[in-house]
Amino acid sequence: MLQILEQTENNIIATKASGKLTEVDYKKLLPLLKNALGKHSKIRWYFEMVDFEGWELKAFWEDVKSDTKHANDFDKVAMVGEKKWEEKMSDLMGFFSSGEVKYFDISEKETAFKWIKK
Repeated sequence: MLQILEQTENNIIATKASGKLTEVDYKKLLPLLKNALGKHSKIRWYFEMVDFEGWELKAFWEDVKSDTKHANDFDKVAMVGEKKWEEKMSDLMGFFSSGEVKYFDISEKETAFKWIKK
């Protein structure tokens, strides 16, 4: 499930993922990206993962397509998680983005929000 957080504003998109992400979740996210990019040249994404189990296959494919299509649209990406594989995933995402991608432990989520706003 993908939840859009109230901190989403201007060029900042804030989301919280839990369980498995589905294609429906990506259909919620894409209009936010499009709207933000219509108003700003670069966007910042706060992506929090709590009890996150990954993606359904179709959703994973949508994620890969989105990452390659929007590789140059991100200024910063804060990935906040609680598992070692999520930290490794943030390293991998760095290869798909021209912006800065940084991993934060869930205990540092306030620091991550401050970083994404700077």
